[in-house]
Amino acid sequence: MQFDRLLQQMSFIHEIDKIKYIFRKTRLFNSERHENDAEHSWHLAMMALVLAEYSNEEVDMLKVLKMLLLHDIVEIDAGDVFFFDSLVRQDNAAAEEKAAERIFGLLPEDQALEFITIWREFEAAETPEALFARAVDNLEPILQNISNGGGTWKEFNVDYQTVLEKKGIIGKGSEKVWEFTKKLLFESRENGILDDKGIG
Repeated sequence: MQFDRLLQQMSFIHEIDKIKYIFRKTRLFNSERHENDAEHSWHLAMMALVLAEYSNEEVDMLKVLKMLLLHDIVEIDAGDVFFFDSLVRQDNAAAEEKAAERIFGLLPEDQALEFITIWREFEAAETPEALFARAVDNLEPILQNISNGGGTWKEFNVDYQTVLEKKGIIGKGSEKVWEFTKKLLFESRENGILDDKGIG
């Protein structure tokens, strides 16, 4: 029996363990501890399962779950970039593409192609699956920041209007979730959790 394929898969499995050591700017709910990428991906997958009925369109849920589990693996090489730092995010695209090719390239060719194709679909944010996955990905940090009295919004002086504009992508995946989110953001502004003005 040839173990070449299995060895490649085991190599990938070992490599992605590193995602547990990539810490995000956001903190766990009601906590001072920063969330790592593995926790983030798991939480998004669960959120997608729970909120699937609110997707704007019928989606292939298995593909959505794959997107959410795969989307941040590139940060093993490229690192985590703060959502509201648009300049760095733009510059990081090439690094993430290179990371995707290296990390997914550890797998047998058929799986490597499938995973990198799914990752690129998520990044492009054009299909119903990608838009719903993006909606969930953008919702979680909002919930975290609210639970932490402002979290990264206060830490980085991000204002209400900036959050409202940048997080509008949620509505492209789920109008119902976006309407609910806008209500949360408005209440956060009223309660002083999210400032009217900031450096953005």
